[in-house]
Amino acid sequence: QVQLEETGGGLVQAGGSLRLSCTASGRTFSRYSMGWFRQAPGKEREFVAAISWAGGSTRYADSVKGRFTISRDNAKNTVYLQMNSLKSEDTALYYCAADADSVLPDAYPGAYDAWGQGTQVTVSS
Repeated sequence: QVQLEETGGGLVQAGGSLRLSCTASGRTFSRYSMGWFRQAPGKEREFVAAISWAGGSTRYADSVKGRFTISRDNAKNTVYLQMNSLKSEDTALYYCAADADSVLPDAYPGAYDAWGQGTQVTVSS
């Protein structure tokens, strides 16, 4: 099973940008659809963005459309989340996840087989 590690979180002012990275171990990364989720204190984990195994299909939560971009580099076993125009409500622990079965990017957390430990994003207003 693939193992995932997120990096790139931090503290940023509202309106700023961050790029999260998620690097996978294992030789079958290119077979997985990948997703980003987030969880704020006291709230449930919510879908942010997802990308198909070849990168040809993406999906976003309405709250991040036009501000966040998901991409992947299968040669580097890495998926990225570029976050622009950050808002205080984007503050959360961000997780990447791998889905071995879905052809199209999935917004349902239960579809994902492996999760990273998360990276904290804090947006100050």
